[in-house]
Amino acid sequence: MGVVVITRNRRERLLHTLDRLAALPERPPVTVVDNASTDHTAHAVRTHHPGVTLLTPGRNLGAAGRNLGAAALDTPYLAFADDDSWWEAGALAHATRLFDTHPRLALIAAATHVGPAGHPGHPDPLNHLLATSPLGHAPDLPGPSVLGFLACAAVVRRDAFLAAGGFHPLLHFGGEETLLALDLAAAGWGLAHCPQVIARHDPDPGPRTGRTARLLRNELLTLWMRRPLPHALARTWALARACPADPDARTALAAVLARLPAALARRRPLPPAVEHSLTTLETPPAPPPPPRPAGPPAPSAPQQGTTPRENTP
Repeated sequence: MGVVVITRNRRERLLHTLDRLAALPERPPVTVVDNASTDHTAHAVRTHHPGVTLLTPGRNLGAAGRNLGAAALDTPYLAFADDDSWWEAGALAHATRLFDTHPRLALIAAATHVGPAGHPGHPDPLNHLLATSPLGHAPDLPGPSVLGFLACAAVVRRDAFLAAGGFHPLLHFGGEETLLALDLAAAGWGLAHCPQVIARHDPDPGPRTGRTARLLRNELLTLWMRRPLPHALARTWALARACPADPDARTALAAVLARLPAALARRRPLPPAVEHSLTTLETPPAPPPPPRPAGPPAPSAPQQGTTPRENTP
């Protein structure tokens, strides 16, 4: 099990993360991809963590920097981290056992605990969404099937990750996980939430300028590359209608239109089974039944061809 860390201009946070990774009992090999930092990050890594493999591509590759790190490592499994995240002791060993015993498993969506080192932290809200995935629990996977994850809390089977193309460079940053999840599922791999594998995340409290527009942009580009065209067109029209009152929508739409030819050139519709899974995820849950009136319920006979059951979902 190796670890790939991407960073840009957050030297002190990166050094803190590398300290945490160096203290893990698994002692994983670590590769850092420096996305063209200007704060002397590379020098600090070489000085304080000489055992770390440092890659300096000379430009900001965004999330695709993880692909460079994955290609540089030769371990069968890879855990991702950002410069503000790390892994709990024992998490990577447990992930290794899960991959060894579940050959269709390509990606583990870990549980994320948010907070600084030395504190227990609190569960990320995403944990509950992953744990209650409506996609069910396939018998050959170690947890609920998912089509989403947090990149800094993901562990992958290296060969499957590289064969799927890794994180798509067209998206750069922001919601880049969805496209990779879809491509892994389309290739027949399984993705599962495994809450016993725990990542820690201590996000920078500062503003994340432009993030909303990037998320909107990448949501639409992913739709155009993989989803049915009417679906992509309807979502794009909805974003266009929001533009007069929403500057993020305007920024996102302009960026989508600039990248749309490249997205269409890479269009590859999903297999029906994966598209059906996405439709399941997008379907709102049924509302709870109305409360029963006071008093004993009136008896009713079962319909033809049915058998009365208790606790029918």
